Amino acid sequence: MAASPIPHFHNTAGHTRIRIGAREFQCVGALPPFDHPHVFLDMGNDSEIVCPYCSTLYVHDEALGIHDSDPADCRFELEQA
Repeated sequence: MAASPIPHFHNTAGHTRIRIGAREFQCVGALPPFDHPHVFLDMGNDSEIVCPYCSTLYVHDEALGIHDSDPADCRFELEQA
């Protein structure tokens, strides 16, 4: 899998919240084939945002890299052809 310039995250495990290093990203819901439309989310100046499709709470954490998440297994990589 190749890295995407826009970070993507999923919540297949159903975590209460996911800490991420990005303020702009895409939520895919669960891992394919159970994903929802890959929705672009922008926190702006806020420190958290809720996905309108799956209700996952994403919280910005400056200590994480832009493609990193906590829990770490919530990072999603798009497959490139």
